[in-house]
Amino acid sequence: MRLSSCRNLIKVVNLHLIRVGTVSSLYQSRQLSSSSHHRLLMADLKSTFLNVYSTLKSDLLHDPSFEFTDESRLWVEKMLDYNVPGGKLNRGLSVVDSFKLLKEGKDLTEEEIFLSCALGWCIEWLQAYFLVLDDIMDNSVTRRGQPCWFRVPQVGMVAINDGILLRNHIHRILKKHFRGKPFYVDLVDLFNEVEFQTACGQMIDLITTFEGEKDLAKYSLPIHRRIVQYKTAYYSFYLPVACALLMAGENLENHVDVKNVLVDMGIYFQVQDDYLDCFADPETLGKIGTDIEDFKCSWLVVKALERCSKEQTAILYENYGKPDPSNVAKVKELYKELDLEGVFKEYESKSYEKLIGVIEAHQSKAIQAVLKSFLAKIYKRQK
Repeated sequence: MRLSSCRNLIKVVNLHLIRVGTVSSLYQSRQLSSSSHHRLLMADLKSTFLNVYSTLKSDLLHDPSFEFTDESRLWVEKMLDYNVPGGKLNRGLSVVDSFKLLKEGKDLTEEEIFLSCALGWCIEWLQAYFLVLDDIMDNSVTRRGQPCWFRVPQVGMVAINDGILLRNHIHRILKKHFRGKPFYVDLVDLFNEVEFQTACGQMIDLITTFEGEKDLAKYSLPIHRRIVQYKTAYYSFYLPVACALLMAGENLENHVDVKNVLVDMGIYFQVQDDYLDCFADPETLGKIGTDIEDFKCSWLVVKALERCSKEQTAILYENYGKPDPSNVAKVKELYKELDLEGVFKEYESKSYEKLIGVIEAHQSKAIQAVLKSFLAKIYKRQK
């Protein structure tokens, strides 16, 4: 691919870069005194977080293990800016939030802020890697309000290799910034483990219903839980806290109970997502839900199958997974007949009570604070 082709990508990503914001290096602020630098960093966590992205990106674009040409460096830079920092950044920022809570009010050092942000970005890189490849597998059109990366002119199936690069960048970051830390091996193991679990969750999701073999009989609550647990909960909920725990000097084997709570929280979060996809106001949600049309193994359809009469089951089988608005309307009408809104409200209430009970029984007040912080962000959310 010619250098001119790479330069053409600039036009495609310019609007995206304006939205994300181009930020200068974190280390430009090292000239400030330690105390004023600390106040500056903590005053605007997201700005600091984005500064660290710039530093990590620069590291990767000058990795001594590869002799970059102007063409290849430009390609990787635009690929990163398009795919990595464009989301809400909740997973990455949660590492910093969780680590600060584990420090129980103690000020974070400049190094601790940088390293917790770097680990947060490793999770965002992991997310980008998953999404770039997931969009190809699903033949998706848009992601985060813009064309999927593989649909950008001149990208196409080069996006597959870009996904592989994104995955490898995680371990380049870990090696450069954490190799000398006593928890380095545990960090590498953690990212490898969670990546494997997420890939397996994606596999379950993909093979549950092959194209042309749509069969609602395959859908059940255990299948839904397995897909969500492996595809979403480990990397979205457990991984940020596990990173913070390792930075705080904790042994993850001593916190299996924390993992279990976070996995349950991740499942509750996905059930909310499934509910909102059908019942939320699209303007509030920010998107139009398509789980019914897409034949998704949604919590709602699983609960409907549990509660349907023989006649209602026939209606569901006849209409679920069809794109025509009339078919979608019949499924939604059936959901209302089955009072799935009420079923969800009861599930949400019981889930919250159970999670709070387990959290408040934990012996560590710091870990309680971390878990309550996560729960507060998602309980009764509207989008």
